[in-house]
Amino acid sequence: MLSIRHYIYDLLIEQGVSENTAQYLNMLALLLGLLIIAFIVDYITKRILWKFSASIANRTKTNFDNILISNKLPRNVAHIIPLIILIEFVPDVFSDFSYFENIVEKTLKIITILLTLRIIRSFLNSVKDYLKTLPRYKDKPIDSYIQVFMIFAWILGIFATFSILTGVTFLNFAISLGTASAVILLIFKDTILGFVASIQVSINDMVRIGDWITFEKYGADGDVIEINLATVKVQNWDKTITTIPTYALISDSFKNWRGMMNSGGRRIKRSVIIKASTIKFLSDDDIERFKHIELISNYIEQRSKEIKKFNTEKGINKSILINGRNLTNFGVFRKYLQTYMDNHSAINKDMTLMVRQLEPTPQGIPMEIYAFSSDIRWENYEYIIGDVFDHVLASVKYFDLEIYELSLGNKN
Repeated sequence: MLSIRHYIYDLLIEQGVSENTAQYLNMLALLLGLLIIAFIVDYITKRILWKFSASIANRTKTNFDNILISNKLPRNVAHIIPLIILIEFVPDVFSDFSYFENIVEKTLKIITILLTLRIIRSFLNSVKDYLKTLPRYKDKPIDSYIQVFMIFAWILGIFATFSILTGVTFLNFAISLGTASAVILLIFKDTILGFVASIQVSINDMVRIGDWITFEKYGADGDVIEINLATVKVQNWDKTITTIPTYALISDSFKNWRGMMNSGGRRIKRSVIIKASTIKFLSDDDIERFKHIELISNYIEQRSKEIKKFNTEKGINKSILINGRNLTNFGVFRKYLQTYMDNHSAINKDMTLMVRQLEPTPQGIPMEIYAFSSDIRWENYEYIIGDVFDHVLASVKYFDLEIYELSLGNKN
């Protein structure tokens, strides 16, 4: 080995080249030869590993090996052999230059750390991509966990790098950083908060990928498309992307619409305000007229008989409508809307369905429809609401009622 190290050196000395120059030229020639050998070995190793991996991937049923190839794991592993060759023969190349040998050896060790981190990243990304293909993991924050592993790997890699550069053992270097733990915690505050939040979000099943959430503080209203260690990405309905800190999911209040999506119904809660001055008792003529409204004709017939029988038995003086029991146009209208909603094909009858009178306001009396549509898709949901309230608004006048409209010229 010694003769190989100084073969070119001896030739140059025989040609009359100075000793110092001969040493440098000998070192450069050995270095060039070593780099060429490492490059050739790297190329051959890459080709062999790639063909071997592709052959196995084609014969197996799982797609995990295909994902390993797409994330360049075989290519990164192939760099190990030429790197070992370089580390092994560097002392021979720089045998006459101990200072350069020390620098190059440290550089190669650092490159080894970086290559190890690259291999770990390729493997973890492959695991992440594979888990995302499985139905039970599609809505889980896999990115967060992969990022946590990579952060720990990078921390160890950085510690190892500084240990190599300073000459301090890895353990002693890690212990010495204990005094700077407060600074480290400050630097990685968001990462630590994000990590804790990711665990809580996953354990408590607060948010999944694909959930529709509304986060007013950050202006987010749309589907969750990504959950990682630091951020949650939400694609809003206008196709913009809102980024939310992961820890905000546990520190602030937001709305998750998953329950509504899973329930099979989307809530309709809307009211019309009826002018109080148009509410009245029904006369016999009014009752006869309302009997022609098919949805409530049977109701009007039955209720009017019950009321008339009660008033007759009690001897009520009906010369004034307020005496005894009476029907009102407002009450009949409420019954009409209830029957209309009961018969509407787009309303989920297995969920809460009611028409109710709310507390009077300065503008009038709100009549609210509280129900759930059977179709939760946004466009269809809006169409159903429009269809319902088109009918409600058009039917008000048939009950001698009026809807409140703000007008500067109308103080009623």
